[in-house]
Amino acid sequence: MQLSEQEIIRREKLATLTKMGIDAFPAEEYKISATTKSIKDDFTEGKQVQIAGRLMSRRIQGKASFAELQDSEGRIQVYFNRDEICTGEDKTLYNEVYKHLLDIGDIIGIEGELFSTQVGEKTVMVKNFKILTKSLRPLPQPRTDENGVVHDAFNDAELRYRQRYVDLTVNPHVKEIFVKRTKLFNAMRTFFNDAGYFEVETPILQSIPGGAAARPFITHHNALDIPLYLRIANELYLKRLIVGGFDGVYEFSKNFRNEGMDRTHNPEFTAMEIYVAYKDYNWMMDFTEKLLEFCAVQVNGTTTATFGENQIDFKAPYPRVSMTEAIQKFTGFDITGKTEKELYDFAKSIGIEVDETMGKGKLIDEIFGEKCEGNFIQPTFITDYPVEMSPLTKKHRSKEGLTERFELMICGKEVANAYSELNDPIDQRERFESQLALSERGDDEAMFIDNDFLRALEYGMPPTSGLGIGMDRLIMFLTNNASIQEVLFFPQMKPEKTVPQVELGEDEKVILEILNSQEEAMQLSEVKERAQLSGKKWDKATKNLTKFEMIKVEKSADEILIYLV
Repeated sequence: MQLSEQEIIRREKLATLTKMGIDAFPAEEYKISATTKSIKDDFTEGKQVQIAGRLMSRRIQGKASFAELQDSEGRIQVYFNRDEICTGEDKTLYNEVYKHLLDIGDIIGIEGELFSTQVGEKTVMVKNFKILTKSLRPLPQPRTDENGVVHDAFNDAELRYRQRYVDLTVNPHVKEIFVKRTKLFNAMRTFFNDAGYFEVETPILQSIPGGAAARPFITHHNALDIPLYLRIANELYLKRLIVGGFDGVYEFSKNFRNEGMDRTHNPEFTAMEIYVAYKDYNWMMDFTEKLLEFCAVQVNGTTTATFGENQIDFKAPYPRVSMTEAIQKFTGFDITGKTEKELYDFAKSIGIEVDETMGKGKLIDEIFGEKCEGNFIQPTFITDYPVEMSPLTKKHRSKEGLTERFELMICGKEVANAYSELNDPIDQRERFESQLALSERGDDEAMFIDNDFLRALEYGMPPTSGLGIGMDRLIMFLTNNASIQEVLFFPQMKPEKTVPQVELGEDEKVILEILNSQEEAMQLSEVKERAQLSGKKWDKATKNLTKFEMIKVEKSADEILIYLV
């Protein structure tokens, strides 16, 4: 493992602490009597407290020092004074451990007494401290100058998502996003539980990936010697429970779809689905707008939320627009009664990429997605989808060729999807067979036939309405984040480039030592002269260092430079 200079120094400090008999990773409980927030909220001069957290800054001035301690609730100033900490002759704890062996990022426990500084800063005077964890890597240290400009900010998106633990430590405002995420889940649970509905769990590993049109991840069960799929949706299992006699069930499910990644899609995501017996999609629209109004207030304290340049109002009721009306309004084309060829030709004529595998449902979906979806900024229900787009939905009771389905659009994106659920097993089998035909044409997102689900329907499922909500996307709108990666603790990332682990020879070490002694690139001839290696050894050593991307050689018109990568 190649270590930076600071990492080497921190390990040396760890070794020194160990020699002094100080365990830098103690196992025993450290009792805490206060947090940074509780101290500030209930401040009493002279009160004794015991707190713990991460050392985030310090200003050492001889035998005294002001520092900042950060815990899960914020930061507070702490004051280290040599004579308060070391009341006897031995000043080692301050002079050696605090001043020379502690680093920014170390986690420490502090016993102290509260006081206010001359400028009114609430502060803990340290009476004793204990190292709880030695940090072996230096934290990024963003700083703000007198003009309010932030320097050295830890704001590279890829680093932040890949090292979320660092992001949360040095960018405390990021934590608020995830606090609000949890508030959203809690609010939704409260709303459902108060309505009398029951939270359940369904399988993630499934023999048939049903409930949505999506490409699944596939794995293999060795003991049973069968393929299994990661869940793409939990719909068919929840409806089995309605068949079994539950009047209302819901689940927050981790779903997995083997598809592309972008600012609004992650291959692993969280959905909420709820199914309520004896209801239809009209009832579910009323229920959904009340649910989201309640959740917005619980998360943000108001029904409004800012998203980019838009002010979104979640207060019910929401407009209701049929898909046919939306397409006609924004394209001038009436999809009613159109054949697959007519839809194909129209989509092509307006610049939409289409291919021969697309049936009527996908063609209509592409037209709506390309030309209509982005126009709906405020929460709007898009209703009455064509039957070809909705293989699990009841046919509309009065409109031929349509189904009783709605999607909720916000800022041009789908947030919720709901139906009057199809409970006719004969009709459902025909819809599945239509999906199978699409699969045979090359549609890799077409649904599988789930014979056990059909058997469940044959026992009888009462009239039911179901709703699915993309939780990640909803919290994006409630926290003003345009990227799904911002609302996931650990979004999927490309594999991290790893530094090759190489064992360097003495010749390579000589060259690196020379380059380490300078902050800038050096003349290759100078380095070669100082290394005093034969031509053969020089060539071999520089070739190895270049191969492992540890040095770089650049040629210009009049010089050859060599420097560390």
